[in-house]
This record gives sequence, structure tokens and C-alpha cells, in this order.
Amino acid sequence: MARIAVIGAGMGAMATAARLATAGHRVTVYERSAAHGGSVGGFTRAGFGFDTGPGLLHLPAVWRDFFVKTGKEPLERTVTLTQVDPSSRHVFADGTSVALPNASRAGVVSALDTALGAGSGERWGEFLGRAREAWERSRRPLLEEPRPAGGTLGHDDPYPALRRGLLRRGARTLGEIGDRELRDPRLAALLASHATAYGLDPRTAPASAAVLPYMEQTFGSWYVAGGIRALADAVYERCLARGVRFVFDCAVTGVMTRDGRAVGVETGVEGPVEADAVVSGAPVPSLYEEQVVAWERQDEWPHWQSPVRTGRVTVLLALRGGRPGDAAHRTVVHAPDAAGEWDAVAAGRVAPRPTVTVLRPDDPLLRPDDAHEPVTLTATVPAVPAARASWAEAGPDVAELMVATAEAAVPGLRDRILWREVRTPDDIRAATGSPVVPPPALAGAAGALLPASNTSPLPGLYFAGGWAHPGGGLAHAGMSGALVSGLIVEGSGFRGSQ
Repeated sequence: MARIAVIGAGMGAMATAARLATAGHRVTVYERSAAHGGSVGGFTRAGFGFDTGPGLLHLPAVWRDFFVKTGKEPLERTVTLTQVDPSSRHVFADGTSVALPNASRAGVVSALDTALGAGSGERWGEFLGRAREAWERSRRPLLEEPRPAGGTLGHDDPYPALRRGLLRRGARTLGEIGDRELRDPRLAALLASHATAYGLDPRTAPASAAVLPYMEQTFGSWYVAGGIRALADAVYERCLARGVRFVFDCAVTGVMTRDGRAVGVETGVEGPVEADAVVSGAPVPSLYEEQVVAWERQDEWPHWQSPVRTGRVTVLLALRGGRPGDAAHRTVVHAPDAAGEWDAVAAGRVAPRPTVTVLRPDDPLLRPDDAHEPVTLTATVPAVPAARASWAEAGPDVAELMVATAEAAVPGLRDRILWREVRTPDDIRAATGSPVVPPPALAGAAGALLPASNTSPLPGLYFAGGWAHPGGGLAHAGMSGALVSGLIVEGSGFRGSQ
């Protein structure tokens, strides 16, 4: 039985801890804050409840596997899970809108033809066929196998080229797919919104990002009763049931080494703690910035996913008046000027009309009564605002822009607001250690969107969570737990799920 020290109580770290404890190891989790879950947080006030992190679950099979492997108990026995239908509603800049059914390719094709004109659905369906090829080519190395330290895995873009025009060159970015293959600004906006949701500029995101809409439309969008925070609570409870020990309000200030290997952690509460292996679920760059992991040479500095410099603003709205029966759970209100939106983000600002996602869960657990409604707005923003500004100053103004934009999805929204809470990248930093929200691992882009390997350059230290392979996202965090625990239990010969 090995002693395992885990840094952080985020979803990837807890997924690793529970699996290792199930394998018979003695696991202690050190969390610098007072709560578990990392970015998967919640907020309650006056009978209203909100998710402050992700509001929907994709690829639920990852967490089904977790609960079965750590206790032979189905996910659905620990939380109430339902498919969201429609999966999403989209309101475009020209005023047209479309509601897309959940996990039904034929239904999506039909809905697009009806809303956007004949042929729209066919073009989207053909695109999804190519996205499926990219998924099949990249699924195992980018999701199911540990990424070797220093490896070149995933540098080639798996999206198949559809050559059109005189140049006979395939699309290199998601934006080019929209322009050259979908050939409708609304379809292009629909495609781009999947990159924007993960903080990626569609103009530079590799064509392989086509797997993002493919995954959602193939495997569906799911909601957890009580909010996604209920899933974090269930994972925490599973850790406790397997004997994982948690120490909260306890920062890890250093990783101890001996003979070139990690042998424990320095903690602010328990002092030095020896361990046979250390797993970090903290943002990898912060480990180096704060000298938790010692480094001396510039080439040791982590460059994983370095192009991503975005966070999120989340606005929690308590509304008077009940939720209409025909309201969509999720509505995306698209920016009228997509290029201008990303130019603003690059300059550290937020566009006057950003792309805003509106979540309206029909969940009695999140409202005081049927005469009130909780609504959550999210927008992708620069992680650090422009010079001479701060999120404390910019947050309220950005929230006003988001509310104005969201009225396209919720008419009369402003007049219904009882109160609001605004969460900025500063709050994300407080919860996770970084204001940046990492995206999933993506092939192409010369490897720039690959996260850190699960095995670190320091033997005995492993990386889990959104900043480690296979990257950000709720499902991907769960996958990282399976990969890291497999590497520790089975050793370097572990090759992932079979």
C-alpha cells in the first residue's frame, strides 16, 4: 500500500484519489480552500441555487465508469441525470433562431433546414461526417491513452480536407471550415460557438476542434438535478467512502524531492509529509510560478496550451416570475460581429455585444417556488483585462452588457431581476489557482493546444485535472483521473483503457 499525496480537490484530483484508494493505496488530499470541486462550484441565496462552473455534462460515460470502478454503483444511483431536449437554442445576429434536438443527427438536420433554409441541414450533416473522421482518428491518443512526457502526440490535424476553390487546400482552422464548407454565416456562427465556449478563437482554433460539436451532438447534453455541483458532491462522497482523507484550508507550498524524485509535499498545516507519489490537480503553470515545483532553467517552464488566455464571466440572476414551459434549458445568443468580439478579447476588452450562453434549468431544487426563476449567463472574456483595469472594476460593466445581450433569449429580462451575483476570472483564480479556463486537448496547431503530460518531468509527480492530458472539461477531468491512477497502479507500461 503506497502513500499518495494529492494537491487540490478539483474533479480530476478527486477522480484520481478515489480510484487509487479503491486500489488499496492510502490517499490524502490537500486543498488550499475550504471546499472541494475546484471550478465546479455552486452558489445559493434566498432559495435560489446556481452552478458557478459548467452547467451541463457531456460524455456521461466517463463518470459512469468512475462510479462503477470505485464502488460498483451506477452514476444514476448517486445523482439524477436527464437529457436536455432541445440540447440548445441558437439566436443569430439576423434574428433567426433554431432549436437543436438532443443527440439526434437527423433531427438536427431537419431543424436546420426548417429554420435556416433547405440545404443548411445537409451541409451541417456532411460536416459532422468529416468531424466523425477526426474523432475516430484522435479519440484514443487524445482521450484514452496517457500522453508520454515530451512526446509529439497529436501534432497532426486529423480533420479530413475538403478541397474547394483554386487553392485546393483543406481548411486549417475552425473558422475556415465555417466559411468554406458550411457557407452560411449562421452555420459558421453555430460552429464557432463550440470553440468560443471553451475560450478558443475560431479564427485560430485548429480544424480538429470540429470534434467539439461532434461530441456534443453525438453523445448528448445532460443535466444533473440540483446542478452540476451535485456531481462534485457525489464524487467527494465516493472519495470519503473509499477512505480518502481530505485536509482543507491547507496549501501545498512545495514538492519535496530526494535523489531527483518526488517524495512528498510541504504543507501549510501539517508541515512536511512524505509520500510514495504526488498527484497534482492544480493548474500546472501555477506550480512553477509559485515554485511549488522547483525549476531553474527557462526551458523547464511549462508552455502547454500557451495560446489560451481567456476566462469567463458568469452572471447569476434571481428573477421574479416563473419559467415558461417552452423555455430552452440552454440558449446561445450569438455576437453580431464575431471577428470584433475576438479582436476585443485579444485587446483585453469585451465586445459591446458578446456571445452569451443563457442557462434556464427547470429544476425545483434551484428555485424558492414556481413564481421565481434562476438564470445563469456566461461569456468568454480575457483572463486579464486591459492595462489600468481590473475585474473588480470591469465586472459590473461586463455584466450589464451580458444582460442586454441575453434579452434576446429572455424578453423583459432586466425588469424581472431581483438581484444578481457576478463571477469573474478573479473568482476562477481563487477557486482553481488560475484565471484561465483550459480547453480540451486538440490535435494540430503544432501541438500548442496539447496540455501537460500526466507524467511530469520529475519522477514520482503526476498531473491530473484540466491542465493535464486530456485537457479541460468535466468529462476530460474524469478521464485524467483514470489515466493517472492507471499509471501509478500499473506503472509506465499502462496504455489506457482497452
